This record gives sequence, structure tokens and C-alpha cells, in this order.
Amino acid sequence: MNTLRNNVKLIGHLGHDPELRTLEKGNKVASFSLATSDVYTDKEGNRKEQTEWHNIVAWGNLAETCEKYLKKGKEVAIDGRLTYKNWEDKSGVKHTSAEIIASEVLFVGGKPGNKN
Repeated sequence: MNTLRNNVKLIGHLGHDPELRTLEKGNKVASFSLATSDVYTDKEGNRKEQTEWHNIVAWGNLAETCEKYLKKGKEVAIDGRLTYKNWEDKSGVKHTSAEIIASEVLFVGGKPGNKN
């Protein structure tokens, strides 16, 4: 019997510095956006680039590491799982957003202080 797995792997650039929060019970959580790009050729032969934005969430020690070492523009590889959040705004409109809960973050770009 096959086990179904929810596993997402992304490589991209941070859209902003991670935001670290400490929750009531002391748990740490960091959130940041990640841009991934895909390059393709359209029907007319023109080269096109399409960028997708992903919401990333890291917990515990990983959250603290992300907040300490990651900066806007840094290239990283994320391994995690896809989740969805549902909420209702003040007007009663229902919303859904997707997030990647990171289990591993690999620093792909150059050394700290470099633009990558």
C-alpha cells in the first residue's frame, strides 16, 4: 500500500526579511514570502518569465535560524508541506490562502553579506 505524502520543494528568493513572533506559550514562528520563477517561450516565440509568490512559515529553532540568517533577496531551498488557512473578514467574506510549513531551509546563495 502506498502512503500519500504532502511534500513541497521550492527554490526561490525571499520577498522580505522573515518576521519572527513569539506566541503565548513561548513557541517561535517566522513567516516570509518566497518568489519562484519559471521561464518559458510563448506561442509567438517570445521568452516569458512567470513569478509565483509563496507564503512560508517556520516553527521553533528553524524559525529563529531563518530570522537570524535570512534577508530579503536571499536564495533558499525550502522543503515542507502545503497547508491551507480559511478565515472570514470583518465583512463576512470567506478567504483561503496557501502556506508552506517549512521542515528544512537550505541556504543556496552566497556567503552572508553578499547580495545573493
